[in-house]
Amino acid sequence: MSTYETDVLIVGGGPVGMALALDLRHRGVDCVLAEATDGSVAHSKVSTIGPRSMELFRRWGVAHRIRTAGWPDDHPLDVAWVTQVGGHEVLRVPRGSAGDRPASPHSPEHDRICPAHLLNPLLMEALGTHPDGPVRLHHRVLEWTQTDDHVLVTVADLARDTTHMIRARYLVACDGASSPVRKACGIASPDRYEPQVFRNILFRAPRLRPDLEARGHRHAMVHFLLLPPAMRYPMRALDGEGLYNLVVGGEAAAGDGEDAHNLLQRAFAFPTPVEILADGKWYLTHRVADRYRSGRVFLVGDAAHTLSPSGGFGLNTGIADAADLGWKLAADLAGWAGPGLLDSYDTERRRIALRNLEEANTNLTRTTRRELPAELNDDTPAGRRARAALAEAMEREHAAREFDAPDVHLGFRYHSPIVAEETEEEAAGRPGATAPGSRAPHLWLSPGTSTLDLFGAGFHLLALGPEDGVDGGAKIERAFTDRGIPLGTTPLDDPAVAEAYGSRLVLVRPDGHVAWRGDEPPASPELLVDLVRGVVHP
Repeated sequence: MSTYETDVLIVGGGPVGMALALDLRHRGVDCVLAEATDGSVAHSKVSTIGPRSMELFRRWGVAHRIRTAGWPDDHPLDVAWVTQVGGHEVLRVPRGSAGDRPASPHSPEHDRICPAHLLNPLLMEALGTHPDGPVRLHHRVLEWTQTDDHVLVTVADLARDTTHMIRARYLVACDGASSPVRKACGIASPDRYEPQVFRNILFRAPRLRPDLEARGHRHAMVHFLLLPPAMRYPMRALDGEGLYNLVVGGEAAAGDGEDAHNLLQRAFAFPTPVEILADGKWYLTHRVADRYRSGRVFLVGDAAHTLSPSGGFGLNTGIADAADLGWKLAADLAGWAGPGLLDSYDTERRRIALRNLEEANTNLTRTTRRELPAELNDDTPAGRRARAALAEAMEREHAAREFDAPDVHLGFRYHSPIVAEETEEEAAGRPGATAPGSRAPHLWLSPGTSTLDLFGAGFHLLALGPEDGVDGGAKIERAFTDRGIPLGTTPLDDPAVAEAYGSRLVLVRPDGHVAWRGDEPPASPELLVDLVRGVVHP
């Protein structure tokens, strides 16, 4: 039996597994990605790529491909709550279109719509399939054993009906919510809320947009239906070209349920041609694994957590997992990581998954508990009063937050042993956006170049202010050099950047999060370097 060697074996070729492979390649780490299927997407899923994920894809060189993957520039990105599509509109959140949105004040990238049948192929093309890249299709992991310095994995090549061994320094499970790897590790992932049953009805309605516009209605990216009990969930445009997904809950999702054609007829206020492509049941679970590591095995993405899709945090939480773990694996393989660096992956990312799970469940609960009066769809004075009252209630409950939550996507902060925590006195007067553990803020340095474009290879030190007024950077640089740790330094005499970052010296990690800040170098730059690389001193 043949044996191959690699630094990291990734199990699962979905977007999160491929994101990790992109990050490792960016850092020069050899990896193999084993995907049991042929990589095709039979039934497309909704994929909103959040702004933080787009920033990471920008770093990995694929953001432009996602921007131009196929979503039309003129398709509205609005969210509309309606009694029926083409019926009474209760509330609309205007979000412009991909082609006319103003620049974001928070990020060099907007969120993007890129469903799985477009996203997965472009990521796979960017990586390459064996022998031209790390992706090995039709490869199923059967079993593994781990020692102090490697994991020995038995892999079946399903296309050739052969078996071989892969000896990897680390094994990373990106193998989905039912993760065989997680189960084999004996890691529990308990339900945090009661599971629920839903249906996804995937269909084409090529005339829907022109039919709506002919009747004086503006199209939307999401039509949130208000038809209790089963149809109070979103109908979402997937590709902007006539492909849609309708979510159905309640009794219509359980058992045999109502016929899909009947449900779609009730969803529309007028007849329009429809072709049903798929109709499947799925289970919504709220789970976070008890731990993300078992020796040399790590859990990433849905293998580590499953969230309600309300808010679009699930995929984006997984992509951020990959960005956090990638640089830490690279550091360990390069020999400069301390013993606590890899453990910090669990410490940092598990807390964020728990936070995002609660945020997503709040969005879901807001939808499921919303009172929808029987007269809501009536074209009567009582119906008009009911719609006006519901619109006011939805404004009060911040229903739009489900689709506009920059604090969730960009505002998360890590608290861990590898972040230089500050006292209240040290933090006083400094912007919260650059508190250690936070994502370093975006500002434009020149057309098309963001502060975020400085980060990503190794650690990076920003020296802000007039060149003759910034002192101490050399001491920090020397401490990194003495330990063989990559560090880039950028002096910036830019008042806007200096004001936003709020400190004369800001140390940014390879994943773009602030590790430390100060106006003067620390008393011991060596201890700072040891802290951020995971060395624990007695």
